[in-house]
Amino acid sequence: MKTKVVNPLFSRVIRKVLLMLVIVGASQGHAEGILGSKHDLSAASPSTIRANTESEVCIFCHTPHRALNEAPLWNHELSQATYTPYSSSTMKAAVGQPTGSSKLCLSCHDGTVALGMVHSRSSPIEMRDGVTVLPSGASRLGTDLSDDHPVSMKYDASLAALNGQLKDPATLNQEVRLDHEGMMQCTSCHDAHNDRFPKFLVKDDRGGQLCVSCHSVSSWDASAHATSTKTWNGSGPNPWPHTTYNTVKDNACSSCHAPHSAGTKPRLLNFAVVEENCNSCHSGTVAAKNITAEFNKISVHPITQSSSAHDPMEDAVNSTRHVVCADCHNPHATKTAPAIAPTASGALAGVKGMNSSGALVDPVVREYELCYRCHADSIARGPARVNRQFVQTNTRLEFAPSNPSYHPVQAPGKNSSTPSLIAPWTVASVMYCTDCHNNDQGPGIPGGTGPNGPHGSIYTPLLERNLLLTDNSPESSANYALCYKCHSRSLVTADDPTSWAYHKKHVVDNQTACTTCHDPHGVVENAHLINFNTSYVTPNGGTITFTDGTVGNRSCTLTCHGKAHDNTMKY
Repeated sequence: MKTKVVNPLFSRVIRKVLLMLVIVGASQGHAEGILGSKHDLSAASPSTIRANTESEVCIFCHTPHRALNEAPLWNHELSQATYTPYSSSTMKAAVGQPTGSSKLCLSCHDGTVALGMVHSRSSPIEMRDGVTVLPSGASRLGTDLSDDHPVSMKYDASLAALNGQLKDPATLNQEVRLDHEGMMQCTSCHDAHNDRFPKFLVKDDRGGQLCVSCHSVSSWDASAHATSTKTWNGSGPNPWPHTTYNTVKDNACSSCHAPHSAGTKPRLLNFAVVEENCNSCHSGTVAAKNITAEFNKISVHPITQSSSAHDPMEDAVNSTRHVVCADCHNPHATKTAPAIAPTASGALAGVKGMNSSGALVDPVVREYELCYRCHADSIARGPARVNRQFVQTNTRLEFAPSNPSYHPVQAPGKNSSTPSLIAPWTVASVMYCTDCHNNDQGPGIPGGTGPNGPHGSIYTPLLERNLLLTDNSPESSANYALCYKCHSRSLVTADDPTSWAYHKKHVVDNQTACTTCHDPHGVVENAHLINFNTSYVTPNGGTITFTDGTVGNRSCTLTCHGKAHDNTMKY
């Protein structure tokens, strides 16, 4: 086959014209052009991947004559590979094999065709140092595109409406463009001839500007990940090794997502182990508190046991039992906004839950609605930790205001007189689940410096303070610290009829745990949270009964530690 010889003078003229464009562009603050970039594969390029002797720059992609039947005057031989496209449970677009400009880009970037294999030459252009195909690295995407942003998909108003988090393509800015068929392609985000921005991006992606050109995520603009100016403190691995930005705000979407070669393929997360996408910043490296360390404690929400189980499309209540960071925190919405019980704080913004009636809510309004998502009607909520006379593990029903007694999570309690309460608690107070279930070194503990929230604790089950669940241990401020957080220890252990004198006899003298008589969540059958631990309390005459009444007229019929109570222990 006859080879067309290109006039060397013509090549030099072309190079000079390109160089002039670079100079003019730079003086106007525009494109730097292709010369000297990684797409300059000529022998004169400073790139480590370049030709041995070839002086032409454009020939690796384009030719004015003998081009392939692909616009624009395409010269590089195309790949014959079959690709695995991106997919996920939330994907609404139809994504097939690459077409258009994406197919052209992949002729080099899938690593299956030699870089110098151009159609206008009878033999490949020889590359320096024996390089043939694009070497392994970030630029070589391979044929598995399931870990890359989807391309060659129709992006129209119908898709935007169906997805719910995409902008109408009619509103796209001038930098981000679809091809002539309305398809999202590699060229929507990359300009192969313009290396002004890193990775040939069509615009600066500081603050996720490129991503939000198409993506419209509810609550993102006010979220902590969009507004925080925190930087990496130098400890541990660099959380942003793939960017040139140094704050959470500037990294924005790229703090968690990678458009190419993502670790977690669905939703393109940076790391393959899902929680590592959170740990990269929340291990004391960027965020002020080290939350990662909390999950090493004896009692935790076990995120490491189910790191890949969460899916946005799962049944919010009765999926396979699991917990990951995204079950409780929405990274696109979470923010540092305090709240007063029972209202959910900004840390829980944008997450799903279940309300007091058992209906799903999205997003939660009250903190307990998030807890109810797993600990209420879920069929996999787990067994009770104490053997109770009346067994109930549905926390939504335990805290129901229609019960005779409950801790005031959903509503103020029913007992109009509780002398043991310590200020600021009153009978009109409501509380959070996290007033009891929290970090044992968190802000709720005097002098606590750890992070807030039920991530981990040294006290089971995820208790902020110690609470013995078994009898036969001495009463102390440490053994029943959780109860004494709100209830006066001096009053509970005193011979004081205002707080029932038999408390002292049971807890101090007989070493009976608080939970042997009281069920701290709530009881549908009895007042005063009475729900006996049947490991210690057994029937007397076939019955275990608590009879409520006015002060001095309440009694029990039961056997406790071998001692029979027959309508006795009046108070």
